[in-house]
Amino acid sequence: MTHFVLDERLAGDSLPLGASELSLLRLMDNALVPWLILVPKVDCRELYELGPDDQTRLLAEINALSRFLHAEFAPDKLNVAAIGNLVPQLHIHLVARRRDDFCWPGVVWGRPEREPYTPAEAARIRALVAARLAPGFTAYGADV
Repeated sequence: MTHFVLDERLAGDSLPLGASELSLLRLMDNALVPWLILVPKVDCRELYELGPDDQTRLLAEINALSRFLHAEFAPDKLNVAAIGNLVPQLHIHLVARRRDDFCWPGVVWGRPEREPYTPAEAARIRALVAARLAPGFTAYGADV
């Protein structure tokens, strides 16, 4: 595997939650809507560039995170997308949308509304990842 470097924009806009063998798990630093970002640790820009085994593992991770978001946040709709017009590095957005969220039914991408997570709330979500997604994901400590 080549040396993996997380895109600066993803690093700046999100908080580290954990990692799997294949991917980094990040939390978009906007408490207005539950929003996870899954970043495969590969040198790819598009899903089709992943080998068949990594595609299968990535889909399993997306499914596990989707179940996690449904269980923890009870969304009305779950948005899952691999868009990367501003950040070409392959990454998957998983956004738990509710009819009462700040921009329903519009898109969350590119909106100026932002409320950073408190350290306590980010730690709570990290603990949920550790409790609910192990052994597939290893949660990071708050100091990562």
